[in-house]
Amino acid sequence: MKKKILVLGSTGKTGRRVAERLKNNPDVELRLGSRSEEIPFDWENPQTWSKILNGIDSVYITFQPDLAVPFAADAIENFSRLATESGVEKMVLLSGRGEKEAQVCEEIVKKNAKNWTIVRASWFNQNFSESFFLDPILHGIVALPRAEALEPFTDADDIADVVTKVLLDDNHNGKTYELTGPRLLTFKDCVNEIALASGRNITFQPLSLEDYKQMLRDYQVPEDHIWLVNYLFEEVLDGRNASVTHDIEKVLARKAREFTAYAEETAQTGIWNPENKDHEIS
Repeated sequence: MKKKILVLGSTGKTGRRVAERLKNNPDVELRLGSRSEEIPFDWENPQTWSKILNGIDSVYITFQPDLAVPFAADAIENFSRLATESGVEKMVLLSGRGEKEAQVCEEIVKKNAKNWTIVRASWFNQNFSESFFLDPILHGIVALPRAEALEPFTDADDIADVVTKVLLDDNHNGKTYELTGPRLLTFKDCVNEIALASGRNITFQPLSLEDYKQMLRDYQVPEDHIWLVNYLFEEVLDGRNASVTHDIEKVLARKAREFTAYAEETAQTGIWNPENKDHEIS
């Protein structure tokens, strides 16, 4: 009998990858959760929740924009309770490493789910190729605060491999995994590696957090996005995550992907070439 799995955020960085890994599995019936699907899902519209949960056995929960935002806990409470009432047997939550608000959501899932696995991660490698650092890289100058902060950047493909594994293997029920890359890097280190891999001259410019927020306002970035960026730089990059774990190796029986390997492989796609204007940020 096929396991019916719902992947929320199925167009996002990890959700898309998890869906790709599950779609050809003969033992899985996959349902995608996004606003653009035939059965739409929207965190801000609870009326969309019941139908997409109908008949589902397991759910991969990713929350947009981040579990740190003020309405996240209520949404996770209501969704996870409804999921269990609808017959869902297992929930896998993508949580934020070092985010106390995210850990509140973890406890909610643990309370409401019949079975659960928590997967914590922080900054992704793919923030440089599929998210808000891509445009600065294309322009050849990356200006960011917290220049001295060390972060074990984690690859989204590693996260997706772990999530897929724990969705399918009940031996991971009741476990919390903290996923990191294999070494600590500063933002400048990352930019230098990307410059080397892409053969481009890319400058890193340290900024104060206040100057960075003002720069975002000058570019007319929405205030709710600026709030989240401020939270991530001010709270999460204070050194609390400046350590490496081996949970990826524990789950997958292989080492986590190196940032250098990510940079070299991504450079081959041409995404960091300034001439390539057809990139899509998600």
